[in-house]
Amino acid sequence: MRKFILILFRVVVSIISLVIIYLFAIIILPLFGVNNKKGEKLDDSMYIYIVTNGMHTDIIVPVKTDIMDWSKIIPYSDTKSKKHYNNIAFGWGDKGFYLNTPEWSDLKLSTAINAAFGIGSTAMHVTFYNDIYLGENCKQIKISKEDYKQLVNYIKNSFDLDSNNKVRYIKTDALYGENDSFYEAKGTYSIFYTCNTWTANALKHANQKAPLWTATQQGIFYHYR
Repeated sequence: MRKFILILFRVVVSIISLVIIYLFAIIILPLFGVNNKKGEKLDDSMYIYIVTNGMHTDIIVPVKTDIMDWSKIIPYSDTKSKKHYNNIAFGWGDKGFYLNTPEWSDLKLSTAINAAFGIGSTAMHVTFYNDIYLGENCKQIKISKEDYKQLVNYIKNSFDLDSNNKVRYIKTDALYGENDSFYEAKGTYSIFYTCNTWTANALKHANQKAPLWTATQQGIFYHYR
């Protein structure tokens, strides 16, 4: 009995220690930034945006540029509206969370566990926009076209393509509006690699300011205050 209690005590202490280390990493690591380009002048440039709903971040880019026409990969017809738009947002995340949790009140323990520990699969949530409103939850980033090419490659490589190298559309009623759609994605979601980690890595690939590591949207927006 004493041996069992000792083992249980060590397990509890280990779990508490891991939680403390994780929380410490969430607070401290995002404070360290990479790719600080303050004051840099860009002659050949365009604009992209990062947006958050308070928990989850997306990257917004133009639908059509001389570098990429996203409508050839993500057709407008995949949305309910079928309309044409000027901008497109990409958000990577846990598939079960996306499709089974339209509201926080719908969150199930099984969905949370699968997402936290990398048990489930992932999806790309794509949303079309015309107007973009800057503010605390939406920041504009000036980016060179060469860096934008790197961002395009990162986003494209996050999709899980079919045998014909086409995005794999997810047919679902779990849409957020008239202008969005879901697709199969690569990678594994967990507490160590969240939707916000994906966004931060996208910025890193595009040589933009980003936290060293983050699991939260605050870690990203801290560098765009």
